[in-house]
Amino acid sequence: MRALGPGSVSSFLKIVLEVVHAALWVALGLLLIGGMALLVFQPFVGQLYELDLHDLTRSHPANISISPMMLALCMFGFAIYVAVLVVVFNRLRRIFETLTLGDPFLPHNVGRLRVIGLALIALQLWSYVLSTFLHWAAPSVHGDKGISVNPTAWFAILVVFVLAEVFREGARLRQDAELTI
Repeated sequence: MRALGPGSVSSFLKIVLEVVHAALWVALGLLLIGGMALLVFQPFVGQLYELDLHDLTRSHPANISISPMMLALCMFGFAIYVAVLVVVFNRLRRIFETLTLGDPFLPHNVGRLRVIGLALIALQLWSYVLSTFLHWAAPSVHGDKGISVNPTAWFAILVVFVLAEVFREGARLRQDAELTI
């Protein structure tokens, strides 16, 4: 099976990216609507201060005191995370469009890969912020894990920036070849 062009693996992956991108938009909308609803109806949902959550590490439920305001803040925090994922998947979709057309070494793809790299950095940093907030808001659930650095994610970010430079060089070579002919 071919990697580039119509009917190739890249065209299949483009379809998958389209579906995931749409699902992320739906998730973002639901998080924003849910967070806004909690803020607007906070006086009416004041009874939600005791939530029964089942801790997966233990066999008994844990009672957690969380206000609707904290829950709304958590939803908005995850909405920001999903919004950055929307940006990443949007750029990936556009890159895979060029792969499906069989012409990946375009200058636009360099910028798209750089945006993806920056967005992945933002995701990692935001996950540290969310982890700290969750530890502060619900220490009995989040535990004493602290901030854990994911070396695989940081390595992937470096790979994305290296790929951006590879695409930049490929676009330059392509432009030189077009000028030569």
